[in-house]
Amino acid sequence: MAYNTIQLAYDGSVATITLNRPEKRNAISFDLIDDLLRALDEVAKSEAIVLILTGAGKAFSSGMDLDNLKSLLGRTPEQNLQDSQTMVRLFRALYEFPKVTIAAVNGAAIAGGTGLALLCDFSLAVPEAKFGYTEVRIGFVPAIVSTFLLRQVGEKQARDLLLTGRLFDAEEAARMGLISEIVPADNLMKRARELAALLMDNSPASLRATKQLLTDHARAELNAQIEAAVRENAAIRTTADFREGISSFLEKRKPVWTGK
Repeated sequence: MAYNTIQLAYDGSVATITLNRPEKRNAISFDLIDDLLRALDEVAKSEAIVLILTGAGKAFSSGMDLDNLKSLLGRTPEQNLQDSQTMVRLFRALYEFPKVTIAAVNGAAIAGGTGLALLCDFSLAVPEAKFGYTEVRIGFVPAIVSTFLLRQVGEKQARDLLLTGRLFDAEEAARMGLISEIVPADNLMKRARELAALLMDNSPASLRATKQLLTDHARAELNAQIEAAVRENAAIRTTADFREGISSFLEKRKPVWTGK
């Protein structure tokens, strides 16, 4: 299968998806979302036991593509809802993936990039990696990612990260349990493959069943929360603050909020 924005490679029972827009710091475009969804489906149907997700170049993913971000200002309510549902499909496809997943975070993972990096079963990161749920800083609402983050770190820490929109480093992410291990850059992929080999010493049937058990346990609660999150994510795009946040970000100026 051909992909424009990612690379998919197999090495025995290990599949590796590499976000491959290094000149754009692997920003999340509509095309990349489509490629990722198709690649995840391909790997799910393959003989692979473990999936490694990483980025080309110096960043894992810097967040949403600027051209796509600009286009959001002209979207209809129906398109906004569809965009939200598509992002949910991507995050759930990764969170509920039937094979074991390892994120090898090679650099900055911001906004949606943070979501991708931290939804994997294991997340390895270089010391220089930066993370952040920065949506509130540009007039978004972190509705979809919040449903997953609350399960990972608890309400108090989630409130801090989501309401401040601040960046945090790999060390802090590890303290919160969001990162499994901090690994030097020159050893990152080697360590990811070592972890994959360790996992593959286990029964593939047991790995699949255990992941299914965890997915089934979370599904009912996630279904209810995500339904509301999709509506909130689409609704915020109708506000003046959203338009101002996007415009000011693209124009590289301080936003002037109206609270409307």
